Amino acid sequence: MHINKVSHVFTISHVAGLLGKTEETIARIAETMEPEDGCLWVVGVGEDGVLAFTLFGIESLRELLDDTEE
Repeated sequence: MHINKVSHVFTISHVAGLLGKTEETIARIAETMEPEDGCLWVVGVGEDGVLAFTLFGIESLRELLDDTEE
């Protein structure tokens, strides 16, 4: 059984920069992702929250982006 150990996440703005895409593109692709895919909402006190991704989530995004570009 695979156990997903997450020690940190990357915000959507950081991931967009890494992948060379806009935040809007990343958000559109992320709509199809679940927490099990490495896509999470991070919420702080008094904040609405921000979309964030685990390392696995970034890899999942890359695959989904490759599929949409083909």
